[in-house]
Amino acid sequence: MMSLIRAVLDRWAFWALGSSALMLAAAHAFETFGGYAPCTLCLRAREVYWVAGAVALAAILVRKLPRAARWRWTFDAALALIFAVGVGVAVYHSGAEWKWWPGPTTCSSTGASVSTQAMADLLGGAKIRPPACDEAAWRFLGLSMAGWNALISLKLTAYSALAAIHDRRRP
Repeated sequence: MMSLIRAVLDRWAFWALGSSALMLAAAHAFETFGGYAPCTLCLRAREVYWVAGAVALAAILVRKLPRAARWRWTFDAALALIFAVGVGVAVYHSGAEWKWWPGPTTCSSTGASVSTQAMADLLGGAKIRPPACDEAAWRFLGLSMAGWNALISLKLTAYSALAAIHDRRRP
């Protein structure tokens, strides 16, 4: 078991890039095939994965340079911080869905800046419902997409921190 964890930590940039790509693919699949339009906070969560993917790709490319091994831990630490931001966004989003605190006023079911009637008039009477950050569109095992994102982001934060410690101790 420890050798498996060590193998993951040795190639953490690849795992972080793959995880980011997988989370973005899942989000786009929910949107494209499931018909779930993303709210403002959903789009913020995606930005975290785009940034993490870019940092992981940079880490993979820098890894090929001579004497780059001593800088690997900085990329892992940066990934830990980025994924920690993702945890914050996801927890904030989940809390807004559970009505523990208000969501952004531009993205709540009660504070839309365009009325439903005005939107219907614009679309020629088509009935639409814009996404709201404070309403979960989908739940699985009691958790919304934002809740699952919080757990996954927390796991990615922990692995990134472990990889940073692991790489920092290596000669």
